[in-house]
Amino acid sequence: MDLTEAHRLLFCDEPAYPLNAAAPPIFQTSLFTFDSYQDMAAVYAGEQRLVYTRGDNPTVQVFEELVARLEGADAGRGFASGMAAITATVMAFVSGGDRLVTVCNVYGDAYKMFEKLLRPAGVTIDYVDGSDPEAVARALPGAKMLYVETPTTLTFDLQHLPTLAALAQQHGVVTAIDNSWATPLYQNPIAHGIDLVIHAASKYLGGYSDTVAGVVVGRQDLIDRINGRTYPYLGAKLSPFDAFLLVRGLRSLTLRMPVHMSSGLTIARRLRDHAEVTSVLHPAFSSHPGRETLSGYGGVFSFLVSDAIDVPAFADALRLIRLGVSWGGPESLLVPLSVTAGMPPAPNPFVHFGISDRMIRLNVGLEPVDAIWSDLEQALTVARR
Repeated sequence: MDLTEAHRLLFCDEPAYPLNAAAPPIFQTSLFTFDSYQDMAAVYAGEQRLVYTRGDNPTVQVFEELVARLEGADAGRGFASGMAAITATVMAFVSGGDRLVTVCNVYGDAYKMFEKLLRPAGVTIDYVDGSDPEAVARALPGAKMLYVETPTTLTFDLQHLPTLAALAQQHGVVTAIDNSWATPLYQNPIAHGIDLVIHAASKYLGGYSDTVAGVVVGRQDLIDRINGRTYPYLGAKLSPFDAFLLVRGLRSLTLRMPVHMSSGLTIARRLRDHAEVTSVLHPAFSSHPGRETLSGYGGVFSFLVSDAIDVPAFADALRLIRLGVSWGGPESLLVPLSVTAGMPPAPNPFVHFGISDRMIRLNVGLEPVDAIWSDLEQALTVARR
């Protein structure tokens, strides 16, 4: 998406807030009262209005509408976490006896939810190489949902969204994507035929590492299904204050993302040239057709170090870059895969593409890029065995 257009969507088309407030007010209330018995009865007869913040809240609605607008969707629904958004979305369309098709190296907690909640409930889950349209086509007949990420978690493999969306439509399969990495600025899946777009809003949309949230956007009928089948009963509602923080974060999205992208590319290129780095997994270095749907890049990628590097010593030698599991905020963060207790052993499909204990995921933050590089370079020197 053009950054000027994104700025217009975020600012110029904003509704007028009460008292001409520049920012949306925080409606920190659990409920909305009724003027009369008849007013209350009308709601229970089907009239739509604000009743209870677990359902709808004006501050939350501002956030939902902004993300839907950026993604070119009809409507959205905010959640208390990205995992809540994933769970509510998938479970609205997939239940016992159904089949879910998803990609290898899908986000780790999404994978665990599929295996620990859906599979015991009678859902069949097929993992496919999303970068191979023929493999996806073979898996789709009879499925209820195709759930994808492009790029994928940790390995940053790409999928060609127009092809996968067209294949799914041929078989009447609902498509959903985690678009947290690219954000609406750099990838608009709905424009390529994907039905539902999910964000871990804790990441780039929030942008400041101070809230946990999720959101899903799509066609009105699909959001209505989520609202009717799962959202009210999972209880993972987005709080008004977190929604306020997310709206604040969205207002700087067009300024932050170009810095994450530029600094991330600079660091990725320097690492690729480093003698002790054996591979850099960044979509910018991919020749896959899936690059066509990306107009830019997030600042998160993985790299693999040689056997000459003591990974724990490298992590402990860092001074600017901190060790942390999330990403998308202003601080640079690093996760050595060797330390994650959740790494499942092969031939588990989550590790189908060779995740190893030499792999390190890096979130390039908003610090000066030369300072980030100096920290990485000195830590690699210290850790050389």
